[in-house]
Amino acid sequence: MTSPDPRPTLQIDVVSDVVCPWCIVGFRQLDAALKQENVLAQLRWHPFELNPNMEPEGQNLREHIAEKYGSTPEQSQQARDRLTSLGAELGFTFNFDDDSRIVNTFAAHQLLDWAETQGRQHPLKLALFEAYFSNQLDVSDPEVLLGAVEAAGLDPNTAHAALESGAHVQPVRKKQQFWTSRGISGVPSMVFGGKYLLTGAQGTDTYAQVLQRCLAEAA
Repeated sequence: MTSPDPRPTLQIDVVSDVVCPWCIVGFRQLDAALKQENVLAQLRWHPFELNPNMEPEGQNLREHIAEKYGSTPEQSQQARDRLTSLGAELGFTFNFDDDSRIVNTFAAHQLLDWAETQGRQHPLKLALFEAYFSNQLDVSDPEVLLGAVEAAGLDPNTAHAALESGAHVQPVRKKQQFWTSRGISGVPSMVFGGKYLLTGAQGTDTYAQVLQRCLAEAA
């Protein structure tokens, strides 16, 4: 019989999208802070769509960034280089090229909602980040999604049935509305202990400070 883990546990809610590079950067920074402070997280991922009206065929990523944010090709390349370097520092691989595309993520969020009922939401979220950013796969493609499901240790047939049933459409919409109605308009947005909100990838040191504050208040 194993003894219970003596480390303190903190609930952390993360609102994010699987095609948001700063979401995986922020998580990796948070993970480093948790290890540094010797804290366990009860982590819950919540849905947010950066591009809810994205067409099924998606859009070239560089073109999309230029249209949405007014970025020049040079600025876009600088941002990619920064992310690639930052990801490498955090142990995550970003692969970008001229054919990189932004895609619709609503089906992915439905599967994440289903995976939560299976106790495997976190592994699926990480598998989707890797599929999209590291392997340059289309995370709106059902085959890619089911491949991530399998990588996360879940049954693809059950996942396919859950997606086809539409049972997770309304739950995802309800969760999206919950967070947007509370002012969440950018991701990642992390809520620590149901109390402190940080938006954007804030860095390991900042996350560590928030963890320390939450633990001090709980003591």
